[in-house]
Amino acid sequence: MSEAPLLSLAIWIPILAGFAVLATGGDRNAPLARMLALAGALVGFAVTLPLYAGFDPTTPAMQFVEQHTWIARFNIHYLLGVDGISMLFVILNSFITVIVVLAGWQVIDNKVAQYNAAFLIMSGLLNGIFSALDGVLFYVFFEASLIPLYLIIGIWGGANRIYAAFKFFLFTLAGSLLLLIAILYLFFSSGGSFAILDWHQVPLDAQEQFWIFLAFLVAFAVKIPMWPVHTWLPDAHVEAPTGGSIVLAAIALKLGAYGLVRFSLPITPDAAHELTWLIVAMSLIAIVYIGFVALVQEDMKKLVAYSSIAHMGFVTLGFFVFSAIGIEGALVQMISHGFVSGAMFFCIGVMYDRVHSRRIADYGGVVNTMPKFAAFFMLFAMANAGLPATSGFVGEFMVILAAVQSNFWVGFAAATTLILGAAYTLWMVKRVIFGAVANHHVAALTDVNAREFAILALLAVTVLGMGLYPQPFTEVMHSSVNELVRHIAVSKIQ
Repeated sequence: MSEAPLLSLAIWIPILAGFAVLATGGDRNAPLARMLALAGALVGFAVTLPLYAGFDPTTPAMQFVEQHTWIARFNIHYLLGVDGISMLFVILNSFITVIVVLAGWQVIDNKVAQYNAAFLIMSGLLNGIFSALDGVLFYVFFEASLIPLYLIIGIWGGANRIYAAFKFFLFTLAGSLLLLIAILYLFFSSGGSFAILDWHQVPLDAQEQFWIFLAFLVAFAVKIPMWPVHTWLPDAHVEAPTGGSIVLAAIALKLGAYGLVRFSLPITPDAAHELTWLIVAMSLIAIVYIGFVALVQEDMKKLVAYSSIAHMGFVTLGFFVFSAIGIEGALVQMISHGFVSGAMFFCIGVMYDRVHSRRIADYGGVVNTMPKFAAFFMLFAMANAGLPATSGFVGEFMVILAAVQSNFWVGFAAATTLILGAAYTLWMVKRVIFGAVANHHVAALTDVNAREFAILALLAVTVLGMGLYPQPFTEVMHSSVNELVRHIAVSKIQ
């Protein structure tokens, strides 16, 4: 195993690169800002690859651990580490950062340095969330990551960007306050430790677990987002620039789900079992009801945003069937959704850059003028609908299998989303891609350029690769997930 501080490098290289990009000045140095941003993103991604190469999948223990005293008086440490649950998300986040920098290469011509710096700094902060093993450090990264995304939506977003940015910020901040209260309570309950792994062993009674679980649930449900605290997401997606939508869907939505599996399940396992009915109900509503909501959307971004809520419902359902295959399926679904949703929002961005409309009715017959783009769009749309041999199928299949083993009717209800997902996805594809050329805007479209083709090809390789051969993703999870399931089972109220 490498002795290099890989996790610190994954956190601080993008952040320092972001400040270096800011130092280039105004838009007069935009080419330099873009090159520096791409270099920072590529180096940031490169230092995460040894995490996978040097990872030992046979142990559930934290690996690549770094520990330094931060605030000695309060026993707060700069404590980092990853296991089979968190390591892949560090790599995914760093990969998506490269995609985002490339996606905005020619599109963003206003405040170029600030735009790229915001994404780089956010990338480092997100890696910090997935790596932090100290509660205060986690909370600092968790809250700080709101700021760049708030600025991205508020500065480079659409006409209603200020409303969307404030709504996003207020929703997530309100939930985070309860997270802070829970962290402080666990600090005192553990005898003065902020180490998250120490909290997994704290003996909490049923009432304590109940209230801490609810605090965690509110904080993380907003981030996922779960029904009924999901209303900020469609607004944020519609108003965000393409890069903001990609990061929001591919990474930011995963923070809440990661919090559930890192905090809620191992720290309050008894309460998690007692309130399973609540989470399952909220998950099924997200899967089924939000699927119907997606069916009636006229805006492509809103349709994909609502589909993201439905897909994340699978994630929460998988966690709360309390089986290894369900939790692994949920984690696989999170990673797959990162690729697929990022690709879908990039495709919508490609069309928007040419037509300046996201309305489905303004398109039709795109395949006639953009055949290469149409092929990619079809692939990602089918992955979004859960077509076998794409990454979208693997996680959903595992979660449905686990749900059926736990309760047939829950699994049956969850499986309906495969029909709904196909319905709203194919409805959009039919009206946007196929048919005769609908209007002069579509007739004037030009196919993807080399930069766009490279981005779409990279995402296509990940979607197909994960769908055809998911083992490299699942094998690193086994030990950590099995240990989590064992911990939950031992703690379950008899």
